[in-house]
Amino acid sequence: MHSLFYFYPGLALILSLYMYSFADLVNIFEERLMAAQPFKGNPDSLYEPCRYLLQLGGKRVRPVLCLMANELFNDINEDAWHAAFGVELFHNFTLIHDDIMDKAPLRRGHATVHARNGLTAGILCGDVMNIYAYDSLSNITQNLPQVLRVFNRTAIEVCEGQQLDMDFEIRNDVTLDEYIHMISLKTSVLLACSLKMGALVGGALGDNANKLYAFGKNLGIAFQLQDDYLDAFGAPEKLGKQSGGDILANKKTFLLVKALQNASTDLRTAIESLIAGNDEHKVPSMLQLYKDTGADIQCREAVEEYSRNAFGCLEDVAIPSRRKQPLLELARYLLERDK
Repeated sequence: MHSLFYFYPGLALILSLYMYSFADLVNIFEERLMAAQPFKGNPDSLYEPCRYLLQLGGKRVRPVLCLMANELFNDINEDAWHAAFGVELFHNFTLIHDDIMDKAPLRRGHATVHARNGLTAGILCGDVMNIYAYDSLSNITQNLPQVLRVFNRTAIEVCEGQQLDMDFEIRNDVTLDEYIHMISLKTSVLLACSLKMGALVGGALGDNANKLYAFGKNLGIAFQLQDDYLDAFGAPEKLGKQSGGDILANKKTFLLVKALQNASTDLRTAIESLIAGNDEHKVPSMLQLYKDTGADIQCREAVEEYSRNAFGCLEDVAIPSRRKQPLLELARYLLERDK
């Protein structure tokens, strides 16, 4: 299998002129991904669903974090593009299989791969996308063994996190430590991995790559806790989705876990009654219980704690502060969404 992604001649010169913003790199990444036209082989019934999912877009946060970490230490190099494409393909592979496990009909406002093309196509499409992710990584020339070690460990952890998330669906005794561990594995380690891989292929020295990993891990946890809060208390018109979706799905979130932990006997009975019921109007009642148990305030405090941890780790990276500014601005943007 040959490399799907190539480095544009002259791009290094352009990148050397200034530090790119997140928005800049999203646009460049998107253009390169579409220009590469991956998944052109036969049978088309295998590769067309892959193209379909990639063309639905997405925030592209993970690959761009990889590129931004690379640029901290030098101009963005060819290895960073291989790493960025690999992490984005892996992320999309996990989305395909997660949607199958969750029986989700929609992804990014469109039909999921398995809903559109069938279960078999969904499984195989995810499998081949994962293999192409590794093919992209195989083109890396600098620190490839270290890159593969962190990527392989992360891939295993993402699977562990997904399994824990599914296990938690049938448990009402999930502890807060268990929940933080689950979201760390399912969500934040891939952000952390993206940053560390970008640093490694950029020639990061000393402990800088590990500090960026810690930055990404704390940022990912803070982002997920913020998402928990916004799903419950955010304005639907700003979120672009119905508020209280997690409550309706009885999804384990920081708010629910903390409310159950804090609740008196009477309040716990009320929470468990709402979980056991199938009342589509239960959202206001559960929101009040979150307030009555103090879970809402503690969720906001946890977001602030992990945010402080993240910014502290980024501050400790031993490079000039001005080079960290694009990453700092992105982190603030992700964590300062409407509360």
